[in-house]
Amino acid sequence: MAFAGVDALFRPVGRTGTRRGTPTVALPGTYRVQHDSLLLAEHVRQHAAGCSVLDVCTGTGFLALTARQAGATDVVAVDLAHRSVLSARLNSALSRSALTVHRGDLFAPVTDRRFDLVVCNPPYVPSPSDVLPRHRAARCWDGGTSGRLVLDRVCAGAGRVLAEEGRLLLVHSTVTGVEATLEQLDRHGLHGEVVARRTVPFGPVMTQRGAWLHERGLLDPQEQEETLVVVEGRRRRREEDR
Repeated sequence: MAFAGVDALFRPVGRTGTRRGTPTVALPGTYRVQHDSLLLAEHVRQHAAGCSVLDVCTGTGFLALTARQAGATDVVAVDLAHRSVLSARLNSALSRSALTVHRGDLFAPVTDRRFDLVVCNPPYVPSPSDVLPRHRAARCWDGGTSGRLVLDRVCAGAGRVLAEEGRLLLVHSTVTGVEATLEQLDRHGLHGEVVARRTVPFGPVMTQRGAWLHERGLLDPQEQEETLVVVEGRRRRREEDR
C-alpha cells in the first residue's frame, strides 16, 4: 500500500524521544508523542533499567521504546487499535529495539504475567458521551463524560499484573481529577502518589472543548493551560493496612 506524503508519518523526536534521531511512525489515527508522553517518559527512564516493563495504551510504542533503551530487560506493549499496534511494531523494527506488541484490551493479553514496571498514558480528556469511539482518532483521547472510563480501569487492573515490588506510572490531566485517581488506586490495593506536575498550553482537543469544559465547571473561562500529573502506584506494605 502506498502512502501519500509518507514523510508525514515519521516524526524525529530528538532529545526527548527514545534516542536522538530515532523516527517515530504514527499511522493516521494513532496518538502522537505530546507533552504528556514526554513527561511520563522522564520517569520511565528513571525506573526502567533492569526491569520487565508493560506499556498499556502504547500508541506508537514511544514509552515502550523509551523503557527498552533505558535498559529494561523485557518490554511488552499493548493497544486495542490495529493502527497503534502496527505503528509500535514498525517503530520497534526501525529502532532495532526488541518489543513484544499485542493487540488487546488493557491487561487482557498479559493476565499470566507480572511486571516490575507498568506504564500508561490512557485516554483521559472528558468527552460528551460515555460511548467511546472505536474507529476514529478520538479513541486516543476521549475518556467519557468524566474522562475516567479507561483511567479507572487501569487503576483497577494494574495490581493484578504488578510484581510484588512493582511500580505503576501513569499520566493524566488534573481536569480528570487527581484525588479520584489516588482513591481508585487505594481501593484496589495500591498506594498512590503524585510524583510530577507540569503546566502546558492546551492542545487542539482541549482548545476545541474549552467552552464545553467550562460549562461543566472543569475549567475557568479564560484558562488556556492544563496541568499534567504523573501518578505512581505501589503495593501497600502490610503494616500500612493495619
